[in-house]
Amino acid sequence: MAIGLRSIGQVLAILKPDFPDVSISKIRFLESEGLISPERAPSGYRRYAESDIDRLRYILDVQKNHYLPLKVIREHLDMIDRGEQPPTPTAPPPPGEGAETPEVVTPQPRAPRRPIRVTRRELLRLSGLTESALSDLERHALVTPRRGTVYYGRDALTVAVIARKLSAYGIDARHLRVIKQAAEREVGLIEQAIAPHLRRNPTSRQLPAEVMQLVLHAHAAIMRSQLPQ
Repeated sequence: MAIGLRSIGQVLAILKPDFPDVSISKIRFLESEGLISPERAPSGYRRYAESDIDRLRYILDVQKNHYLPLKVIREHLDMIDRGEQPPTPTAPPPPGEGAETPEVVTPQPRAPRRPIRVTRRELLRLSGLTESALSDLERHALVTPRRGTVYYGRDALTVAVIARKLSAYGIDARHLRVIKQAAEREVGLIEQAIAPHLRRNPTSRQLPAEVMQLVLHAHAAIMRSQLPQ
């Protein structure tokens, strides 16, 4: 194991004293939600850096002490990733029954995520990509400015950060292009599959987003099932 990296069992032992309810399944759930991204050893096992543990501490703390839903935590983590200071959580409401599992919350109307607008220079700085690596992503249309502008948005920043992390494992723009092509085929399949439902329910404008979210969860679970645990 690389110096400074820990197994999921070691991470659990570190976090347990402060967060008795944390479990391996809880940590894996947070990973499936995209809130943490531990490295993978060649054997397929998860390896957690100190930054991953700090990130887990933050997530578990604001869940336990401030009852923040995952949507808000994700927004805070996005701010941290951009080098910004997230807002200080307000005093928590009185906990009711079942407050020990704050990720199960009453659905609230989803507020639109604040758009991100960064220049190419800012994108390079925030993602840690080299100029040549970003040019490769642009050449394969994996990272593109917003339509009609010279600014990049949230998805472009996300892809750029992930591409930089994946490069350590030998995955470059050519491999990501294949993933993009597979994603385009999946989207086409989903659109074709739900078309009859949309024709029967023309007012269900939010259905595609809901379906896509469910498919993403299924996709992540299927991929995990193919990896050694």
